[in-house]
Amino acid sequence: MPKDTSKTPASYEAAMEELDQLVGQIESGQLPLDQLLSGYQRGAQLLQFCRDKLQAVEQQIKVLDEGVQKPWTQE
Repeated sequence: MPKDTSKTPASYEAAMEELDQLVGQIESGQLPLDQLLSGYQRGAQLLQFCRDKLQAVEQQIKVLDEGVQKPWTQE
């Protein structure tokens, strides 16, 4: 079922892939309640990771649009 919930995804794309697989498993309706709960929790973590990555990219784009270039540090 869900991967290690403490593991940070390697990238935005990896997080989206894991999230997609997780949603498919949850939507199948074949998981026991405890796995549904842990899957939901992992999904929430992945969603937050993706939101944070998108926000960082949006900030960088905003900086570039303003003509001020700053180095982008990938956290």
